[in-house]
Amino acid sequence: MSYDAVVLVSFGGPERPEDVMPFLQNVTRGRGVPPERLAEVAEHYQHFGGVSPINQQCRDLLAAVRADFAAHGLDLPVYWGNRNWDPMLADTVTRMRDDGVTRALAFVTSAYGGYSSCRQYQEDIAAARAAVGPDAPVIEKLRQFWDHPGFVEPHVDAVRAALGQLDPAKRDSTRLVFTAHSIPSSMAANAGPHGGRYEAQLHETARLVAAAAAPDLPYDLVWQSRSGPPHVPWLEPDINDHLATLAQGGTTGVVVSPIGFVSDHLEVVWDLDTEALETAKQLGLNFVRAATPGTDPRFVTMVRELVTERTDPDGAQLRRRLGELPMWDTCPTVCCVPARRPTSAGSTHA
Repeated sequence: MSYDAVVLVSFGGPERPEDVMPFLQNVTRGRGVPPERLAEVAEHYQHFGGVSPINQQCRDLLAAVRADFAAHGLDLPVYWGNRNWDPMLADTVTRMRDDGVTRALAFVTSAYGGYSSCRQYQEDIAAARAAVGPDAPVIEKLRQFWDHPGFVEPHVDAVRAALGQLDPAKRDSTRLVFTAHSIPSSMAANAGPHGGRYEAQLHETARLVAAAAAPDLPYDLVWQSRSGPPHVPWLEPDINDHLATLAQGGTTGVVVSPIGFVSDHLEVVWDLDTEALETAKQLGLNFVRAATPGTDPRFVTMVRELVTERTDPDGAQLRRRLGELPMWDTCPTVCCVPARRPTSAGSTHA
């Protein structure tokens, strides 16, 4: 198949204080999130001057990918569009059409399967194309990359570096804690064509990172950033509750690795670097947060490799991966269909 562009698709975030509430209203439209919850999350943004780090992180990744493509002779323009804030995806697709793009590949800043992490982005792409009209370019999402070396290896090195900040004399009472965004239990049950895909992929990533970074240490996969009403079951335990359990059990230090994320956006710098760090301090736990891939050269190379898998006639032979779970280039139509349209799923900030 011939393609003439790549588009980076991300969540989006506000970049000035007056953007915060309109952005949050975009994120939660139709989900019935109460105003007091929006006001609470808005305060998280105002703590950082009303700016989410995610847009600048996307700009940095965009520049790195463009440079990598050019250095390796991959002659494809790279665009960028967001789900919830400027540059909005529909505007980007309009520009792609005006530039003569007819068929493009989409790299989404989420490594995993599931409604919020995969299917909803596919719906965003479809909605943007519908808004542009019948002459909109065809856009196909690249595969999930939870076990690609370019995603796993930066997390491995980040965990090793974080461990180096803890007292080696207390290694026997140190634990790795991997985190990802919590989602409703019903959504987790429907992830993938046979269910459970989101959790299974995250467990595999955690296993791969732990085995390479610190095979002698115990580890857990826990959840963060819950945003739903209390009566709706979500994946547990929450990172803060889990830290309390570890402290009670004699753990003295933790390395927290946010394997659910590709960059240090607000759900990392607030939910982990602010709230979870404060919880750890109150518990007397030594706490170090491992970095995310960001613009690590291996992660940037991975983007090019994912594109090459689809553009090279021998792409299937070029595929690199470390895990054993089933993998496919295009999702079946039955993937990740929610039992009912989520009313409060996924992120309220990024």
